[in-house]
Amino acid sequence: MLFIGRLVLVMLFMIYLLVMSILRFSLQPRNPKHVACVARNFSRLARILGVKLIVRKPAGLNDAGPYVFVGNHQNNFDLVTMTAAVQPGTVSVGKKSLIWVPIFGFVYWLSGNILIDRNNKSKAVGTISAVADRIKKGHLSIWMFAEGTRSRGRGLLPFKTGAFHTAIQAEVPIVPVCCSNTHNKIKLNRWDNGEVIIEIMDPIATTGLERKAVRQLSSDVHAIMKKRIDELSVEARDA
Repeated sequence: MLFIGRLVLVMLFMIYLLVMSILRFSLQPRNPKHVACVARNFSRLARILGVKLIVRKPAGLNDAGPYVFVGNHQNNFDLVTMTAAVQPGTVSVGKKSLIWVPIFGFVYWLSGNILIDRNNKSKAVGTISAVADRIKKGHLSIWMFAEGTRSRGRGLLPFKTGAFHTAIQAEVPIVPVCCSNTHNKIKLNRWDNGEVIIEIMDPIATTGLERKAVRQLSSDVHAIMKKRIDELSVEARDA
């Protein structure tokens, strides 16, 4: 009964949220401020799922940015957990096929997120340059899942380089966002699904780095995030 009850509540909540988002965002379509608003609302689903979200943010992080946020991508529950860490003025970069997801895809686009065609490298490169230009003008920060796909319990997967190219071109810091392990942790038929800890780490400067530094930057950030994710996972497990 708990499983069915939660599933119904989640579905009703999402339908309500998506419909209200369409009505509201249609008045100011593609405004980046919408993303943090919709993300914050999605994170409220954590209570329905019996998850206690803990979000940590460094004192020196400037809400205005701009930054390139890089988060670990685990599973579909990221929509409930990682969304709690989305900062004001931040939009995400997602695959173009998201637009075809009923209702959600339209809201994703309408709220100001950026869609890229990952199967077309020339277009993707052009999009990265365009995003870097927008960041330079101070209009927004961006959020990317550098793994490019959900890890589904395989640990932090190797990073693709798009986020790091973007940060170097825009000359803005990379900000790692680490979420404790949620693989097989959240069960719809269990009242208490424990803690999930999300930590926004200190910015990593990219100013002065050249394009050839992308691989090393990616490798360094991956190592930092893997270590911190392992530590947060132990902390959340033992809470």
